[in-house]
Amino acid sequence: MTLHSAGNEFTFRWATPSRWPDVEKLFGERGACAGCWCMVWRRNRKDYDAGKGAGNKRAFKKLVTESARPGVIAYHGRDAVAWCAVAPRDEYPFLGRSRVLAAVDGEPVWSISCLFVDRAWRRRGVSAALLRATAEMARARGARVIEGYPVATPTTKSPDAFIWTGTESAFARAGFVEVARRSPTRPIMRFAR
Repeated sequence: MTLHSAGNEFTFRWATPSRWPDVEKLFGERGACAGCWCMVWRRNRKDYDAGKGAGNKRAFKKLVTESARPGVIAYHGRDAVAWCAVAPRDEYPFLGRSRVLAAVDGEPVWSISCLFVDRAWRRRGVSAALLRATAEMARARGARVIEGYPVATPTTKSPDAFIWTGTESAFARAGFVEVARRSPTRPIMRFAR
């Protein structure tokens, strides 16, 4: 899938075994953020903490290389510039334990749990384009309801590490609408297109 945003053309591809080197390069030595490797919502706290760094990387690589397609990679030309994790909600045990992000209804939901944009591409419209592409690609794989859990758009500048679930404004630009809010700072938004 290809989309244009802010004068740039992006191509979006599922993370598949052949694309593991692109994910690894994009995430870098720190695993996108402090050794997370996009595993914080997929593992229980004890295993996540024990696996920070190499352990989480191994677990994430296993997801990608076993063709689970745990997310979408945004490319500008041949360069991987951003990542968006998406999977059926029940693949994220964290969500089952969260009161703030508890299920809204009984619909089968696919959840967007994480966004990571290369530092050079931040604040250039990549997030909204990636969110829209991810939702459309998840629909093509059979998802009926695609949901995200962004941080309410901050009124002051926040460190990027604190908004890894995305911002409310980026989700809105991508065509998501708020369906619930149990905390002032954490809306639950669903793709509405």
